[in-house]
Amino acid sequence: MFCRSAGRALRALVLLQLQPPARAAPLTARGPAACYGTSVTSAKIQVNGVHLHYQQTGEGSHAVLLLPGMLGSGQTDFGPQLKSMNKQLFTVVAWDPRGYGKSIPPSRDFPPDFFERDAKDAVDLMQALKFKKFSLLGWSDGGITALIAAAKYPNLIHKLVVWGANASVTQEDVRIYNGIRDVSKWSEKVKKPLEELYGHKYFAETCEAWVDGISRFADNSDGNICQQLLPDIKCPTFIIHGEKDPLVPQAHAEYIHKHIKGSRLLLMPEGKHNLHLRFAEDFNREVENFLH
Repeated sequence: MFCRSAGRALRALVLLQLQPPARAAPLTARGPAACYGTSVTSAKIQVNGVHLHYQQTGEGSHAVLLLPGMLGSGQTDFGPQLKSMNKQLFTVVAWDPRGYGKSIPPSRDFPPDFFERDAKDAVDLMQALKFKKFSLLGWSDGGITALIAAAKYPNLIHKLVVWGANASVTQEDVRIYNGIRDVSKWSEKVKKPLEELYGHKYFAETCEAWVDGISRFADNSDGNICQQLLPDIKCPTFIIHGEKDPLVPQAHAEYIHKHIKGSRLLLMPEGKHNLHLRFAEDFNREVENFLH
């Protein structure tokens, strides 16, 4: 289901460079990933007073942390990456942030610094797992967390990939967020795995709390979440955005690209918010070429 090819999307990919802007042909795949070290292990480790759940696969020297979105977990958000990223080149870790997935207790809450808290938890998790340096792949809220981590812990981050992320919250964003507040209106396809993971009550209440928590950033000057940190990101950075993303307007990706020196921006014309799932084969190839 996740790994259907999207050749028509790849043909229309637009690759933007800060210096200079350019149109690039699609990258060529290197061939199938090596078929060894393919098992996915699942465990918990205590970090900052919380037992954080993570999944790990691969035996490569390049460690990569996958950071999920709102209500996300490795299980729900990164199936095609855990399954199909090159296990010879990479050691892939997918974590469940505190209050999400199997990192419960505690229950999830959204204090003003919840993104900074997640960034510290994520970095400290990887250090507890004895990875001295690693790359970050962050989706949506996980992309915001990854931006903050890359800015605050530059000596630990090798490379950075973000998609569906934003560094600020506008009034238009608040309108979009309120449109997903009531989970009973979500599509069954999206809703079902989260209800199975959390139960309806926790799922519904946490979604409402998230809408309230992230909407509060709109009250800051310029709706700031982490805009001031973007110039501090020095690692190679790859920003991917789906042009049909209904949750995150393209201007957010363009802002992040403009304010991270030397970053790359890839626009996928057919991509929506879950482009790494819908176009998993193409996404994995682009990311692996960037990381390798």
